[in-house]
This record gives sequence, C-alpha cells and structure tokens, in this order.
Amino acid sequence: MKRIIFLLIFLSPLVSLAQSDRWQQRVKYTMNIDMNVLTNRFTGKQRLEYWNNSPDTLTRIFYHLYFNAFQPGSMMDVRSRRQGTIQVGRGQDWDSRVRDRIQNLKPDEIGYQKILSLKMNGVPQSFKTDETILEVKLSKPILPKAKVVFDMDFEAQVPLQVRRSGRDNPASKVRYSMSQWYPKMCEYDYDGWHPTPYVGREFYGVWGDFDVTISIDKKYILGGTGYLQNPNKIGYGYEDTGVKVIQPAGDKLTWRFIAPNVHDFMWAADPEYIHVKRKLKDSLTIHVLYKPTNASAKSWEDLLDMAENALPYIEKTFGAYPYKQFSFIHGGDGGMEYPMATLCIGPGAALHEWMHSWYYGMLGTNESLYSWMDEGFTQYAEERVDAYQNNSKAFPYTGEYNGYFSLVKSGKEEPMNTHADHYNTNFAYSIASYSKGTVFLEQLGYIVGAQVRDKILLEYYRQWRFKHPNAADFIRIAEKVSGMKLDWYKEYWINSTKTIDYVIDSLWEEAGKTKVRISRTGLIPMPVDLQITFKDGSKEMHYVPMNLMYGEKPVEDSTTPRKTYDPWKWTHSIYTIETNRKLTDFNVVEIDPSQRMADVERKNNKLELKW
Repeated sequence: MKRIIFLLIFLSPLVSLAQSDRWQQRVKYTMNIDMNVLTNRFTGKQRLEYWNNSPDTLTRIFYHLYFNAFQPGSMMDVRSRRQGTIQVGRGQDWDSRVRDRIQNLKPDEIGYQKILSLKMNGVPQSFKTDETILEVKLSKPILPKAKVVFDMDFEAQVPLQVRRSGRDNPASKVRYSMSQWYPKMCEYDYDGWHPTPYVGREFYGVWGDFDVTISIDKKYILGGTGYLQNPNKIGYGYEDTGVKVIQPAGDKLTWRFIAPNVHDFMWAADPEYIHVKRKLKDSLTIHVLYKPTNASAKSWEDLLDMAENALPYIEKTFGAYPYKQFSFIHGGDGGMEYPMATLCIGPGAALHEWMHSWYYGMLGTNESLYSWMDEGFTQYAEERVDAYQNNSKAFPYTGEYNGYFSLVKSGKEEPMNTHADHYNTNFAYSIASYSKGTVFLEQLGYIVGAQVRDKILLEYYRQWRFKHPNAADFIRIAEKVSGMKLDWYKEYWINSTKTIDYVIDSLWEEAGKTKVRISRTGLIPMPVDLQITFKDGSKEMHYVPMNLMYGEKPVEDSTTPRKTYDPWKWTHSIYTIETNRKLTDFNVVEIDPSQRMADVERKNNKLELKW
C-alpha cells in the first residue's frame, strides 16, 4: 500500500470530479457498526447515497464482500495453493503470508460478510452473492445523472489475520486490522463495471464521503481513516489540550469518524495501543498508534520526526497533501495503504505506505489494471524521499534496476499491463509493479530530462488527483509538458517485454575525425547519451534523439559540452557519431553514464582505452 485547502467541489457529492471528458460516480456512506470483541463479529447498518454521473442507465450494481475470501476453497485460497506448486528460483511462488493457511481456518476463524437486507429508495432489492462479489438486479434502473439511496443491514465475522485485514495478527499481536471490512460499492467508469473478485491484490473504489460510527469495548483504542468527531468523549490521546475526559457510562465507547473525498475507509483497534501525535502545521496532524512489541517505542515515535522533516520536500516534489490528518498504525501483515492512514507491521514500511497517499490515495488509478502506476510510482517516491532525508548522493534506484534485470533473465517476465491477479507468478507481478514501475519514471527522466520529468509529476498530480487516471492519461501529460511524443515508450515498456541493449561497436579514425559506431541489439529503441572522456580529463556528450520522440531533451549538465545529432530511426540498428579529437586522446567511451537507461547488458556499454 503522502496546504490543506479543500475546494468546495471536492466536498460536494453533487459534482462529478472530472475533466470535461471524464465523468465519475460519487458515493456517500453512512455506517453504524456494533462490534463484539468476544465473538469477533459485528453488525452493521449502511446507508449509501449513490450518484450516477455516467451517461448510462444502470440496471444492476455490484458490491465487494472482501471478507468472504478468507474461507476454505475460495478463489484466494485455491490460487494461493496453486502458486505453491510453481518453483521460482530456489523457492515456491506463493505469498508466504497466505500459503495454505486459508484452507485450515476453522468456522470461528473464517471471514464472512452476510447481507441481511438491501433496499433502494425504500424498495427491497433482489441480490445474490458470488463469494466476494454481491450482484444486485435493480427493481428500477438508475437513470443517468440520477441519485438513489441504498439501505443495507449486514453482519460480518473478522477472520484470523491472513492478508491485510483480520484479527490477532501473529506477528504484531494487533487485535483488529479492519481493512476491506464493509460491503463496498464497485467502481463503474468509462470501461463499465469493475466487480473484481478478491483473489490476490489491488483495489479500486468510488470517490466519496464517509460517516462511520463504531461501538466497541471501552478498553479498545482506535485509529484509521477520517477525523474523529467526539475526541473529548473518547480520550486516549485524541482529546484537546487541557480537556478532562469523562467517558460515557457503559461497557462500550462509540467512535465517530468523518472522511471527505476518499475511496475507502480503514480502521484498527487494540486495547494496548500507545497513541502519540504531532501537529506539523495548523492544517495537518500526524498520529502514530503502536503496540510495544518487537520494534522499539522510539522507532515508532521517530515517525513523527520523519514526517515533519520529509513533508516539505514531498509536497514540493509530488504535490500538496490535502487532508487534515495521517495515521501510521501498527497492524496488517507488512504494510498496506489506505486513505489518511496506513497499516504497518513495523515502522520500516511507513515511508513507502505514506507515499501511497499520493498515488493510491489521491490519484487512485485502477490498481488491478495499472498496479505499476501505484506501486512503481510509490516505490520511486519512497526511494527519492529516503535519499533526500539521508542526504545521499548515491543513485537511489539500484535495487529496482537490478530487480528488473533479474526478472528479464528469469524468463518469467510478463507485460506490465497484465491484470494484477492474472500474472502467472507472484514474482513477475512484484518485480513488474514495483521495480519496473520505478524504472519507468527514472528512465522517463533519462528520455525527457530529469527536471522535465519532475514537472510532469507535478502536472500529473495537479490535473489528475481525485480522477482515477490511466496510463494514457499520464503519457499525455508527459507529452504536453515535455513537448515530445512518448506513446512509443508506453507501448514498448508497458505493453511488451522487449528489452533495451546498446553496444559500443567500434572506434576508428577517418578524415581527421574519430568515429564511434553504436549498435542496437535490443528491440526497444531509445535516445542515446554517449560520453567520451579524454586523457586530459575533459569530456564531450554526444546526444542522439530517437526519431519517434519528435523532440530532444534539454541539456542536463551545462559543464559538459553536448553535440546533438539527427534522430536515430528505430528501424536502423547502427549509428555513428564523431569527434574532432584523436583516438589516442580517448580514455573512456560510455553509453549512458548516468545508468538511467535500463540496458540489460551494461558490460558492453563502456569501453576503457589504456594506451
């Protein structure tokens, strides 16, 4: 699984948050939850206001029922056990957190969500459950630009923690990690409905507002998405300074959270949580809730310093954080992002999950189809922020490039446009989404120039936050900002498994000039930076644009003279550059000295001449 002025348009459910050619649906959830910590079950009442901003008439709708995945024989269970039969390297391909655990869950350990009743505008509706998807055939269609109200009664059992959500995490000992916990309306967009079964990973939700009331044993401390509305009756560190908290009588406390303009809602609860917070500025408070288990209290509370130090750089580089709070919460099974909050097994995952607030939380692509736009962009941001905080001058993406190279050499690579659940191996999914997705952005900086890439990221955030962009939307922003054509980059890097490989072919003197011939042996064409370093220490950069770009990147290093050549046609396998210097003056010739181009065989990119 990251300045705060909300425009009224973001808060109004009556407005479709879209560019002129992109409508979006809108929701408003009001939920009342009564939790029984002895049985690990809860009952819920949900009122869902739904705005059909599409031009289509809807005759049916779909909900996600995520907890139903945690039952023996479920799609998640069967697929996980199937991955265990696939060998990757020296191990099995299954997710070690899931393995075959689901098939061994007992009746009081499974998860379920049962719909007891459902009405639309007061009229009972016919529905059927297909494991993690609820299909509702409407008694009356929802017309374009119309609003309807769904009222639902449901009950649920929290599963033993297996993946992301659940109870009694075996590592963190957190009682409740409540993610994917409520019946959630599926997204309907320009591609139609997305009733994606919960099989492995990634999510997609409708933008809207949440009003969630949770009644739970008084000893439990909660954290999660949204702004607590009754802090002075709750206490536990949420109360205003100087307030003496007097909790209501009874065995339970009722917590009420409001969350505007988000596409999901998560909460977590444990009686041993320690809650610390810090106001970073008038409009933003950071909360940390943790249990004193394996990680030290200091390592958790250091997250407050991390957030305070990093936020100015993050907002300058990736865009403003628009909410009033963010919570780092102990729980989950590694790290998983949610709006305004994250669940982390330990503080080490916190920065990555916080950066998801931008690419999962505010941009909100369909992660099932574009997992690399969420995980890869987030991984890129994490590495960049981490390097900033550590004042590191080292190339921060070495691990991601090496991960991509290992995937290529494994022979198991699949195109990045593969649906997240449909990768044949978890190994291929992970490297494609995280590593190759990170390389996509850093290599984009190689193509258009790092400063231009940074302008692209900010413009992407400005134009597409809260609008569910896809890959084509990002590329169009990149083209407009850079002035180049970049559709070829998407086609090669995202839609294929072709690779980059350039070779220094030969050097010779001819007619008073020294020539350097470059050969392209890989199937992805790229612009080429070739740097020559001479024995006297001076350097020349020879830049060859690629013809499909219809443009050239700006000079990135003004201290090194650059010669720009006519574009290299992608159909041609060789190209020759030249310099007025003698061959005997040469010391080093190197293709892409920045090593941002993901050339799969770098050994033939550099030639050292020892005269």
